[in-house]
Amino acid sequence: MKSLFEKEAKAEILNRLNKLSPKSQAKWGKMNVNQMLVHCQRPIALALDEITIKKPNFLVGLMMKMVAPSLYNDKPWKQGLPTANEFVIAGQKDFDTEKNILNEKIEKMSSSKGYFEPKKKHPIFGSFTADQWGKAQYKHLDHHFKQFGV
Repeated sequence: MKSLFEKEAKAEILNRLNKLSPKSQAKWGKMNVNQMLVHCQRPIALALDEITIKKPNFLVGLMMKMVAPSLYNDKPWKQGLPTANEFVIAGQKDFDTEKNILNEKIEKMSSSKGYFEPKKKHPIFGSFTADQWGKAQYKHLDHHFKQFGV
């Protein structure tokens, strides 16, 4: 799995981001492209401690730690997986504004590897190494960019 901390992977993601347009249509799911851009910002903001989300109860937390490897392994995610309520985006968003914000967050995350070393706790999935954080962020962006055909 590629990582957002790798120069080539970051360049690829930014190139794909730049191929999106306000007219990009989803191949699956309920989000429009503008909402997807905001949705993709949230996990990066969470990783960088810019936002917080509610921690699950003990039992749900235990289950989430068991599925955590699916966030950064090589197996693609299925279409239509559930998402945390904090990452569900509603309403109208401005494409250019949200695209620029996502670009900035990708740049910030990709240059912050030291922040995640040796490990940093995810509020739902447990502790990840920097490598796992970078792979999880790449995988999330890759999944949604595929959703919109880029």
